[in-house]
Amino acid sequence: MDQQRGRPVLVEFWDFCRPNSIRTLPYLKAWHERYAAAGLRVVGVHSAGFEPSEDPDAVTAAVVRLGIEYPVVVDVDHVIWQEYENLGWPARYLFNGEQFLFDYHFGEGAYADTERAIQELLGTERDTVAPVRAEDAPGAILEPQSDDVPGLYNGPYEAGGVWGVFKGAGVATVNGDPVPIPGSGAYELITHEHHTEGVLELGVSDELCCIAVCFTPGLPG
Repeated sequence: MDQQRGRPVLVEFWDFCRPNSIRTLPYLKAWHERYAAAGLRVVGVHSAGFEPSEDPDAVTAAVVRLGIEYPVVVDVDHVIWQEYENLGWPARYLFNGEQFLFDYHFGEGAYADTERAIQELLGTERDTVAPVRAEDAPGAILEPQSDDVPGLYNGPYEAGGVWGVFKGAGVATVNGDPVPIPGSGAYELITHEHHTEGVLELGVSDELCCIAVCFTPGLPG
């Protein structure tokens, strides 16, 4: 951070095995693309929350696969996490050029607020990034989703989307349809337009391990 004085710095704690981190990623990538030339430095701090993401080589592979072009620090043993007294994934901290905390947010959402704070620090103004999903829109009201389940899960759920966290590479079978899993990480398996009651039938090939099944919220139907 000493080398970043004079510019705003956006620090994002994330984990490539966390669906919430993956859902936030398009906004981080867009802000880097939009504002790096104007002086913004985006830094990802990868702090593992699942066993597959504890391997630094796996983090490197995920950064390449996900097309992340801004710097990513591998926070081995959660050293940076502890220094920040961070609370969860994702979490973003925006510092001004004097390295004072200017804005912060825990979890998904508030994307337009963060971008307007970036613009204020840079002295620029433009339309903010359009919501990637309907549930990302400012003021959106969401239905609560089912709780995440460790390991392989089959059964009923209520959610806007269903995600799997996997170790290895192979094929997942989701309600009878094959879904290629190219490597360890979080992958969206089912997408609903609105909050939906459904039943999940999930299987995995021999070389693939399902670490958890996670659910994301949706708009009321």
